[in-house]
Amino acid sequence: MEFLLDPGTTFLNHGSYGACPAPVFARYQELQRELERNPVEFLARRFDGLIAESRAALARFVGARPEDLVFVPNATAGLNAVIRSLRLEPDDEVLTTRHEYGAVTRTWKFAGATLVHAEPEELLGAIGPRTRAVSVSHITSPTALVLPVAEICAGARAAGALAIVDGAHAPGQLPLDLEDLGADVYAGNCHKWLSAPKGVGFLWARPEHQRWIEPLVISWGYGDDRTFADRHGWQGTRDPAAALTIPAAIEAHAQFDLARCRRLAASFHDRLPPFGAPPAPQMWTTELATDEPEELQRRLYDDFRIEVVVRVWEGRSLLRVSIAPYNDAADVERLLDALEQLMR
Repeated sequence: MEFLLDPGTTFLNHGSYGACPAPVFARYQELQRELERNPVEFLARRFDGLIAESRAALARFVGARPEDLVFVPNATAGLNAVIRSLRLEPDDEVLTTRHEYGAVTRTWKFAGATLVHAEPEELLGAIGPRTRAVSVSHITSPTALVLPVAEICAGARAAGALAIVDGAHAPGQLPLDLEDLGADVYAGNCHKWLSAPKGVGFLWARPEHQRWIEPLVISWGYGDDRTFADRHGWQGTRDPAAALTIPAAIEAHAQFDLARCRRLAASFHDRLPPFGAPPAPQMWTTELATDEPEELQRRLYDDFRIEVVVRVWEGRSLLRVSIAPYNDAADVERLLDALEQLMR
C-alpha cells in the first residue's frame, strides 16, 4: 500500500507519529472538503451520525462497546482527562514504572500525585494499602517493551486500586480486547500503528468510572444527565475529519502484512539486540555505547537521511527502531551501515 513518506528518507520511526496510507489520507481530505463546502450541514446535521459510525467501527476493532469509548486528540489528552479528574488524597500513591511516557509522568506530577516506581516484574508485589492507582503502558515508549497489563490490571483491581493503561502504541500493533483486558481506563492512539491521520485517539472506561472522568473542555455535550459519549463528544468547533477516517484506516490496516513486519523486526534482533523482553512486535530498542545519543540521531538524519530515535533513558543510550509496512530489510541494513561508520 502506498504511503506519502519522502522516498529519500529511510523512515524507521513509525512509533513517534505514525504515517498515513495514501487512501486513508485521501478520505481525510475528502471529508475536509465536504466540511468546507457546507460547515453547517456537516457539523450541525451530519456530525452525530458520522461520529457514531466511526466510534462503532473503532469499538469493534478494539473489543469494546461503542458507548464506553470516546474520541480524543491523542492518548496523552485522554489520560490528562482521567488524571486531572481523579481527586487524590494526601496519603494516596500512584504506582508506576520508569518506562512510562514522559508526558504522562508530568501529568501525574501536575496533579500532585505521589509516584512510586517499580520495575514491571515487581509491580504486583509493590501494590500497597496507599496505592490509589496503578498507571502503566501497554507498550512502553522509551524501551518498547510489552508489559503484562492483563496480569497487572487484575492485581490492581483485586487490591482496590484503579488500573490505568497508556495504550498509545498498542492499537494496530497488538490485538486488543478491552472488555477482557481488565483495565479500568485505557487510552490509545490511532495515528500510530493504526495509521490514521494525526489528531485522533480514544479513551475507554468501564461504565462505573465514566461519571467522574471530566472532559478537558466543557461544551454543549456536558450535563449531569448526559452520557460518557455526549460529555466528551463535542468540545467546541474543530475539524473532526481525522476521527471520521477510522473506518478507512481499519480497512487499510487489514491489508498490511503484519506477519512480514514482525519477521523482519525479529530477524535483526541478533545484530541489534533488544534492550529487554519481550519487545514489541514491530518496535524494539537496543543499547548503544555512546555518550551523545542526540548528536548521533542528528548525524544519522543529516548525513544518511535515516529517521530513527536515539535518546537517553535512565542514563542509558537507547536506539528505537520501528518496522512498518513500508519498511524492508534494506532499510535496517542502511541503519547498521551508518551506525558502523558513525561509531568507529
